[in-house]
Amino acid sequence: MNLLYSNDRKGEYPASWYAATANPTERFPVLAEDITADVCVVGGGYTGLSAALHLAEAGLDVVLLEAHRVGFGASGRNGGQLGSAQRMDQEDLERLVGDADAAKLWELAEDAKDLVKSLIAKHQIACDLQPGVAVLGLSASERKELHNHAGHLSDRYHYDQIKLLDEDEGHKLCPSPAYKGGYLDMGAAHLHPLNFALGLAQAAAKAGVRIFEGTEVIDIDETQPALIRTAKGNVRADHVVLACNGYLGNLNRTVAARVMPINNFIAATEPLGSEAVRVLTQDVAVADTKFVVNYFRLSADGRLLFGGGESYGYRFPADVAAKVRKPMTEIFPHLRDVKIDYAWGGTLAITMRRMPYLVRVAPNILSASGYSGHGVGTATHAGQLMALAIQGQAEGFDTMARVPTLPFPGGSALRNPLLVLAMTWFAMRDRLGI
Repeated sequence: MNLLYSNDRKGEYPASWYAATANPTERFPVLAEDITADVCVVGGGYTGLSAALHLAEAGLDVVLLEAHRVGFGASGRNGGQLGSAQRMDQEDLERLVGDADAAKLWELAEDAKDLVKSLIAKHQIACDLQPGVAVLGLSASERKELHNHAGHLSDRYHYDQIKLLDEDEGHKLCPSPAYKGGYLDMGAAHLHPLNFALGLAQAAAKAGVRIFEGTEVIDIDETQPALIRTAKGNVRADHVVLACNGYLGNLNRTVAARVMPINNFIAATEPLGSEAVRVLTQDVAVADTKFVVNYFRLSADGRLLFGGGESYGYRFPADVAAKVRKPMTEIFPHLRDVKIDYAWGGTLAITMRRMPYLVRVAPNILSASGYSGHGVGTATHAGQLMALAIQGQAEGFDTMARVPTLPFPGGSALRNPLLVLAMTWFAMRDRLGI
């Protein structure tokens, strides 16, 4: 079963609030002939669009191939949170890679946030960018851990954008009885993810990138130049960028062994009107400390956009709204009867350590994926890092590539069952508060 077509109509965005409020855009053509390029980018999400844009701005001839529409995958469906740091906590990274590389990874993460903000400003992308992401704990011990983590970022990395929240201050921001405080990071931000992707696509096209939608890559010959095969036309290119994330399929076995697709779900309620202050009193986004994280924010038109629940098979559940309503009402019991106007699923990709997997799979083929729910900044930045590496400036790419990335045990046959067992355990811990 091909994840590109398991849960979605070919060439169509999901019926999400994002798609319903997307900025108008024309379709790009289908590739219908054999062409050549300096670089062929496979995948039209943040990674691929950013790589293509930066390569074209550097003067290279770039072709981008997308099986559906630009921003079709996780880039156009996610929670819209532009978070700080890497997906793995800095303390854990220091233990894993040492202080020197951990410091470089911190700087790269800061660069990722700055890159997104600068691209939005430079290309005048209308995507509702707003500052502020709160991280909230569900117990006093979790609040203490969050405060200690914020203190570490301040002491070690001189990060001064975080405000600590005790339980009362946390409730003033987010009145949910479930939360016991945490912190508010005003250096982080949130945005309309699909409109950001569409803006990147328009910027790339203006820079000269030839974008083809409805063009699934079937196979890649790892030759020099490489041959990228599609149903109606092929591309010969000196370099290839693999930017497929959860939709890689069997295009590369090295990446597939370390990057696994999973599904996540979001619902958009009806506009809450005056009741919105019972969810959030500031225009910030929230993520909590559950292993299967809950994340939410208010939309520009006053809806609660709430993400929660994961699945590990190929198919989305029949009732996505019910899937999300359960964790949503655990956090906001007063919304148990609220109308849900939109509910959608999306496929993202994770790695064993929740750090992205950047790798040269061949001398002229680079890949970046496995953002593990931290992709708004990291994926956009990974595209830029691959573009720089192709131009011979590989320091940032190589720093990310040095992070040890374990293969999933048992390969593709066992990784899903093993992950389900692990997630069951973590879900039980979440429920018991241990």
